Amino acid sequence: MSTQTLLVREGATDTQILEHLRAVLRSNFEIEPGRITLQANLFSDLDLDSIDAVDLAIKLQELTGKRIKPEDFKGIRTIGDVVGTVRRLLAT
Repeated sequence: MSTQTLLVREGATDTQILEHLRAVLRSNFEIEPGRITLQANLFSDLDLDSIDAVDLAIKLQELTGKRIKPEDFKGIRTIGDVVGTVRRLLAT
Protein backbone atom coordinates (compact mmCIF):
# COMPACT_ATOMS: atom_id res chain seq x y z
CA MET A 1 0.00 0.00 0.00
CA SER A 2 1.38 3.40 -0.92
CA THR A 3 1.89 6.20 1.59
CA GLN A 4 -0.76 8.23 -0.22
CA THR A 5 -3.35 5.46 0.10
CA LEU A 6 -2.47 5.00 3.77
CA LEU A 7 -2.88 8.69 4.58
CA VAL A 8 -6.13 9.05 2.68
CA ARG A 9 -7.64 5.85 4.02
CA GLU A 10 -6.77 6.49 7.64
CA GLY A 11 -7.82 10.14 7.63
CA ALA A 12 -4.26 11.18 8.48
CA THR A 13 -3.83 12.71 11.89
CA ASP A 14 -1.30 15.50 12.28
CA THR A 15 0.98 13.03 14.06
CA GLN A 16 0.82 10.60 11.11
CA ILE A 17 1.51 13.39 8.63
CA LEU A 18 4.46 14.57 10.75
CA GLU A 19 5.91 11.04 10.84
CA HIS A 20 5.64 10.76 7.05
CA LEU A 21 7.29 14.17 6.66
CA ARG A 22 10.12 13.07 8.93
CA ALA A 23 10.68 10.05 6.71
CA VAL A 24 10.60 12.17 3.53
CA LEU A 25 12.95 14.78 4.94
CA ARG A 26 15.34 12.16 6.30
CA SER A 27 15.53 10.17 3.07
CA ASN A 28 15.51 13.07 0.59
CA PHE A 29 17.31 15.84 2.47
CA GLU A 30 19.32 13.90 5.12
CA ILE A 31 17.72 15.80 8.00
CA GLU A 32 17.78 14.09 11.38
CA PRO A 33 14.20 13.29 12.47
CA GLY A 34 14.79 14.84 15.91
CA ARG A 35 15.25 18.25 14.29
CA ILE A 36 11.88 18.00 12.56
CA THR A 37 9.36 19.54 14.94
CA LEU A 38 6.17 21.45 14.19
CA GLN A 39 7.95 24.70 15.09
CA ALA A 40 11.06 24.06 12.96
CA ASN A 41 11.57 26.62 10.21
CA LEU A 42 12.29 24.93 6.89
CA PHE A 43 14.94 27.45 5.93
CA SER A 44 16.65 28.70 9.09
CA ASP A 45 16.32 25.56 11.26
CA LEU A 46 16.46 22.77 8.67
CA ASP A 47 18.73 24.52 6.14
CA LEU A 48 16.53 23.96 3.10
CA ASP A 49 17.06 26.29 0.14
CA SER A 50 14.68 27.29 -2.65
CA ILE A 51 15.56 24.26 -4.78
CA ASP A 52 14.93 21.99 -1.78
CA ALA A 53 11.56 23.72 -1.30
CA VAL A 54 10.58 22.85 -4.87
CA ASP A 55 11.67 19.25 -4.29
CA LEU A 56 9.62 19.16 -1.08
CA ALA A 57 6.56 20.49 -2.93
CA ILE A 58 6.93 17.65 -5.45
CA LYS A 59 7.20 15.11 -2.62
CA LEU A 60 4.06 16.56 -1.02
CA GLN A 61 2.22 16.21 -4.32
CA GLU A 62 3.28 12.57 -4.44
CA LEU A 63 2.19 12.12 -0.83
CA THR A 64 -1.26 13.63 -1.32
CA GLY A 65 -1.92 12.95 -4.99
CA LYS A 66 -2.89 16.62 -5.34
CA ARG A 67 -1.15 19.59 -6.90
CA ILE A 68 0.04 22.31 -4.56
CA LYS A 69 -0.59 25.80 -5.88
CA PRO A 70 2.59 27.91 -5.89
CA GLU A 71 0.84 30.70 -3.98
CA ASP A 72 -0.11 28.22 -1.24
CA PHE A 73 3.44 26.93 -0.97
CA LYS A 74 4.95 30.42 -0.73
CA GLY A 75 3.37 30.89 2.71
CA ILE A 76 4.87 27.72 4.13
CA ARG A 77 7.66 28.44 6.59
CA THR A 78 7.49 25.76 9.28
CA ILE A 79 6.91 22.03 9.50
CA GLY A 80 3.58 22.89 11.15
CA ASP A 81 2.64 24.84 8.01
CA VAL A 82 3.53 21.79 5.90
CA VAL A 83 1.40 19.51 8.10
CA GLY A 84 -1.55 21.89 7.78
CA THR A 85 -1.15 22.08 4.01
CA VAL A 86 -1.03 18.29 3.67
CA ARG A 87 -4.10 17.96 5.91
CA ARG A 88 -6.04 20.48 3.75
CA LEU A 89 -4.98 18.77 0.53
CA LEU A 90 -6.09 15.38 1.82
CA ALA A 91 -9.46 16.83 2.88
CA THR A 92 -10.27 18.07 -0.63
